[in-house]
Amino acid sequence: MKVPQSLENVGQDVVIRTFEYGDGSVIAVDFGSSAADIAVDIVGSTAIIVADGEQFEFELPPEASAVSGRNGVLTIKE
Repeated sequence: MKVPQSLENVGQDVVIRTFEYGDGSVIAVDFGSSAADIAVDIVGSTAIIVADGEQFEFELPPEASAVSGRNGVLTIKE
């Protein structure tokens, strides 16, 4: 699964990693300790993330099957 272009440009302090497994892949986006509580909302194929008082929107990859946020980390699973 490819990281959405708009998500790649979120900010300097954000760490994005992709993990490939035999049965799928995971994109993990770490917004850092200052964004311990993130809010995730999905509207159609658009993800809306609020982290550390900032809002980010991006189109989910077509392969995305689950999106969650916990402890400042956004997880997109295939």
